[in-house]
Amino acid sequence: MAGWGCRDGPVPRGGPHGTGHRWRLLLLAWLSLGCGIGTAQDPALGTPVWVPEPPAPARPRWQPARGAWGPWGPWSSCSSSCGDGVALRTRRCLRSTEEDLCTGEPRQYRLCQLQGCPGGSVPFRAMQCSLYNNKPVLGTPARYRWVPFHGAPNVCDLNCLAEGHNFYYTFGRVLDGTRCGPGSPDLCVGGRCLSVGCDGILGSGARPDACGQCGGGHDTCLFVHRLFQGADPSSAGYFGYMNVTKIPAGATQIKVTDKSRNYLALMTSDGRYVLNGDWSIAWPGPYEVAGTRLQYSRAPDGTESLEAPGPTDEDLHVMVLLQEPNPGIEYEFWLPRGHPQPSRGDASPLRQPQPRGAGSPPPQELPVTPVPVPPSQPKGSAAELPPRSPPGRSGVGAAAGRCGRCRPAKGRSQRVRHFCQSDFVFQGRILARRFVGQETRYEVEVKTPYRRRFPLVAREYLWVPNTCGCPPLREGGEYLLMARRHVNYERTLNRILLQDDGYARPWTPREDRLVREAARHCPQPRPP
Repeated sequence: MAGWGCRDGPVPRGGPHGTGHRWRLLLLAWLSLGCGIGTAQDPALGTPVWVPEPPAPARPRWQPARGAWGPWGPWSSCSSSCGDGVALRTRRCLRSTEEDLCTGEPRQYRLCQLQGCPGGSVPFRAMQCSLYNNKPVLGTPARYRWVPFHGAPNVCDLNCLAEGHNFYYTFGRVLDGTRCGPGSPDLCVGGRCLSVGCDGILGSGARPDACGQCGGGHDTCLFVHRLFQGADPSSAGYFGYMNVTKIPAGATQIKVTDKSRNYLALMTSDGRYVLNGDWSIAWPGPYEVAGTRLQYSRAPDGTESLEAPGPTDEDLHVMVLLQEPNPGIEYEFWLPRGHPQPSRGDASPLRQPQPRGAGSPPPQELPVTPVPVPPSQPKGSAAELPPRSPPGRSGVGAAAGRCGRCRPAKGRSQRVRHFCQSDFVFQGRILARRFVGQETRYEVEVKTPYRRRFPLVAREYLWVPNTCGCPPLREGGEYLLMARRHVNYERTLNRILLQDDGYARPWTPREDRLVREAARHCPQPRPP
């Protein structure tokens, strides 16, 4: 066998069973351990033996350390004396000669918003172009007047158009704090168009999360997304307002969608309508409510939507004015985590009619919110008018201005007659009163029903067709009330009506006993 070693020298030989064989085994072990040989073979053993050579350890590569930033300096003064501008602050990179540069920007810009510029002020970009008026350019003695040009590729270059000519010239960069374009919220800084983050820093990329938290994640919020499906109004003989849901204060990214001939309505926490209340349909457009801007949209096919960024500073009640079966109203919004979630839609209908014919004056009451003026239409175009309101009252009651002495019903005969002719007889507590047009609307808590020919819920609206205070009902008082159901011919009006000469007596245990006795004197219906 040929042998290898660390040094040149003879290799002992011998038979397979003699001293030479033992020497060969020792030689193989010595070679594999001490000399790093990759492969060795003994004819007596027959099988090659692979002895891996251990890799040399990698030498660590030396990398210089990076420097560290010092503290930010103070903010500079604003680049503009009015309107929008930018302020600058800087910091230094603290490093030795053997350290690399710091990672990050040495300058930081923030938006500074001052009071608005006075009327007639020259815009900032236009002022910069005007500095070159009547000055020689292009190497010619020609003089031009310059105005901003916004069609060039780089929006942060000072591109100015020669008045009366079809060319523009670039006078370098615009000054820091110049708007990137007309109506753009972004600003030019150092020749770059930067967006303002929610932290006020240009180019920071900070954005508010769904709950309005600057730079936060959606883990700080809860997403509420539901579908309200009320009962078919025709099955209960009911056409009118129905509660959909309550949007709590603090909600953001609000969106409500309805795809039907019904109308979405919105009410504030104090019971004042913002949209489509009292049977009066509002114009689509923006509305200010609950500390946010609400956008109300209505498409020709009847699709409606309410959208608001929030956050709201009070509760809002979403309702629907039913004109046909409800196919479903989808609503969604975000709430801060830990905020109590609203319960599912309250389907109890508060009957809410204030019918007015198209073109009739609004109710005589303080305005709730300003109704936006529809946009002016060019000549020859037809303006889309809002749908007609439900028709006016027909034979409901006395008009205002004819108040006389109240004539309340009393006595056994009156009690029995009113009880037998009424659709609703119940004990109720007066929660609130409001004058709507020529009528009075009472919000009533129904406590004990004695007679109800139609569904009656825990809270109802009771209407009296006058503003004279007849019958006299005091807020906070409890009364025994006998009223009738009023549905107009078009079936767009469904309410509980108490006539001015109706039965309304303060509730006492004696009245409770007398009304139960009156129920026994009503004639029984004849069998068919």
